[in-house]
Amino acid sequence: MQLTDDRQVYSVAFRPNQEQLLLRTAPTPLVDDSYMSSRYELISFAGVQESSFATVGKLGKAEFSPDGRYLAVIAAADYNDPATGRLLVFDLQNQNTVRDVLPDYPGHVQDIDWRNDDELIYLGHIGTESEVHAITMQWLETRPLLEAGEAIVVDIEATVGQSGVYVRAHRPEHPTELFRLQMQNLIRLTDSNPWLTEITMPKQETVRYEARDGLELEGILVYPTDYQEETRYPLITVVHGGPESHYSNGWLDRYSSPVKYAAQRGYALFFPNYRGSTGRGVEFSKLGQNDYAGKEFDDIVDGKNYLVERGLVDNDRAGITGGSYGGFASAWGATAQTEHWAASVMFVGISDNISKFGTTDIAKEMHAVHARSYPWEKWQWYLERSPIYHAEKARTPILIMHGKEDTRVHPSQSMELYRYLKTHGNVPVRLVLYPGEGHGNRRVAAKLDYSMRLMRWMEHFLKEGASEAPPHELPHAEHID
Repeated sequence: MQLTDDRQVYSVAFRPNQEQLLLRTAPTPLVDDSYMSSRYELISFAGVQESSFATVGKLGKAEFSPDGRYLAVIAAADYNDPATGRLLVFDLQNQNTVRDVLPDYPGHVQDIDWRNDDELIYLGHIGTESEVHAITMQWLETRPLLEAGEAIVVDIEATVGQSGVYVRAHRPEHPTELFRLQMQNLIRLTDSNPWLTEITMPKQETVRYEARDGLELEGILVYPTDYQEETRYPLITVVHGGPESHYSNGWLDRYSSPVKYAAQRGYALFFPNYRGSTGRGVEFSKLGQNDYAGKEFDDIVDGKNYLVERGLVDNDRAGITGGSYGGFASAWGATAQTEHWAASVMFVGISDNISKFGTTDIAKEMHAVHARSYPWEKWQWYLERSPIYHAEKARTPILIMHGKEDTRVHPSQSMELYRYLKTHGNVPVRLVLYPGEGHGNRRVAAKLDYSMRLMRWMEHFLKEGASEAPPHELPHAEHID
């Protein structure tokens, strides 16, 4: 029996002890509506809506208490909140009254689960660390189950009536594994990569520095594996996307950031949580709004300069890379901030904020939580905050890579910057398009190719000091056993 026909359904859950379903719905199947216009509602088994829950903006996970009285929801603070991270609890026995049970939480709630009718377990990310706490509904009392600094918890799973909580978590020395959390201790249950114990791991730590306007910022610093004091090393700065995202002090290795390989090759790596990042509350996550490529990207340069001042990094051998919004930062670094970077690798990034608005699948979200304006309200501002506007001054060699099927940031964004730089002819530039890939590579071959091109570009310009681009071809066969 079909229960709905006038809205898109994204999730379905049974309400305990009731003949009701919890639906997360949106008015259309558009990505923008799933981000900005979805809501939770209760319907009967016959398809009749019995109630809905008042929220605005982005929505995350929702979980019923075991008795069905409470509904906990990870939500946004308001329509302009860039990310979910507030914890709301609705009392279904009291006319769906809602409480923000963690007002002014200085981080972002990532996951929730109920341990009994009155006790909710939540996972929070604060700064570069994570914590797990329990909170009771009667008095809103909280107590820690896992303090920050033990591991980076990804998600949690509680069992009704049992004290133990299962978590997936990672650390700088290993990727995500399964743990049992008991008596504030993590008991490791899986070891998927035992060979990692044979690897010399580089030192990794959270660093704090001041932006030029005095704002305190954080990032993750990975030292070269053979680090020696009073030696300056080449740097790869890896900028996260979003910008409503953040780096945690755990396993940072990805195909787009091969940390252990790069550290072994003698690079320092820096992962900045610039203003607009999550993990530090709603106010901090809004600091980059209505300021495309402004103070947010100055924060990245300030982080690089901080490492130079510490004597760790060679200022003339600093590279920048990132995907999506991090690709935007990499393009901006190679053009408007070209004097700061000796090499750049841009992935699925933004080069023209005017045409980007007209080719993306999240125009509504861009307006609501990023730009806070429309291009036609200030055409010149959008143009001047675009890397193509600064293409003539570019002197940073840039490798541009993009998925040909990307609907979030259309590959024309990369094509535009490539054409501008190629026409000016002032700097080495290369464009690589990945057939069948979207907003990030999924196929193993495409990931390997990306990693190899990324590292070769950095080696070529940061270590070898080359003035021309490396060969187009890659020796893939040499990297296959």
